[in-house]
Amino acid sequence: MTAVIPPPFSGRELSNPPTDGISNLRFSNHSDHLLVSSWDKTVRLYDASANALRGEFMHGGAVLDCCFHDDSSGFSASGDNTVRRLVFNHGKEDILGRHDAPVRCIEYSYAADVQLCQVITGSWDKTLKCWDPRGASGQERTLVGTYPQPERVYSLSLVGNRLVVATAGRHVNVYDLRNMSLPEQRRESSLKYQTRCVRCYPNGTGYALSSVEGRVAMEFFDPSEASQAKKYAFKCHRKSEAGRDIVYPVNAIAFHPVYGTFATGGCDGFVNVWDGNNKKRLYQYSKYPSSIAALSFSRDGRLLAVASSYTYEEGDKPHEPDAIFVRSVNEIEVKPKPKAYPNPPA
Repeated sequence: MTAVIPPPFSGRELSNPPTDGISNLRFSNHSDHLLVSSWDKTVRLYDASANALRGEFMHGGAVLDCCFHDDSSGFSASGDNTVRRLVFNHGKEDILGRHDAPVRCIEYSYAADVQLCQVITGSWDKTLKCWDPRGASGQERTLVGTYPQPERVYSLSLVGNRLVVATAGRHVNVYDLRNMSLPEQRRESSLKYQTRCVRCYPNGTGYALSSVEGRVAMEFFDPSEASQAKKYAFKCHRKSEAGRDIVYPVNAIAFHPVYGTFATGGCDGFVNVWDGNNKKRLYQYSKYPSSIAALSFSRDGRLLAVASSYTYEEGDKPHEPDAIFVRSVNEIEVKPKPKAYPNPPA
């Protein structure tokens, strides 16, 4: 009988990875399909469980983000200023529309109200655009609205009808998708340095925001004093060397769909798992070969996809090949530990 070789500590490496920097990866809401966008101008669809490449679309420029529509189709945000719909099972693509500068991020709203099932894009042209994917190809039929932002859009996140937009200049706008005319809240990041990533809590009460300076802020939507008193920020992805603090950008945040704990990935090559409610680190995975560019948990939280991909934070230099690792998640790594209470005196 042949011995079964366990996957390495980093997880199983997917074959046929992108050939340049990985800008994002996302698991499907329906299966273990994984959508990956890259600076090599591709969006690739993998079956992560079978370690198989299921399809690939080329673009006219680097692809800066991607998201699923359903299990075999998705949308892409491209450096060639286009927003595209990609249908993998038919090998078909069409352009939903365009921005006036590279499109940095894209989300799809799975709303109960079909009118709100929209594609939302954020661009370096300092606008947010909403698109109706049911419209035939052609910008005038699919564009729902254009919403000016204070600066270039860096990151978007959706939960329910809430949309959080993080831009350059440390601005954060919170919208209600049912009324996009004005932001519901205009905020400033509580972190002093440039925002890298924003992700909403699965329970819809707030969002986590990370910066280039090794910190994450935990924020709450409710403007009441009691809720705002709960917000905090913490240091992460840093190390001391010869008495100096070396600080790394935190590129990625991903929430566990079952436990609400979250993973962060930094330019130090580490993935940490945190319990935000109890303000504790639960786990640190062994170091990856390069910067962590993106993270995604599968729909049931059993798998974690990790993009190990140099993000050019130190300019052009020799670096490890870009790779995607899919690791099986052990409950002990992501489940909050019960608080230990002292025994009452006898």
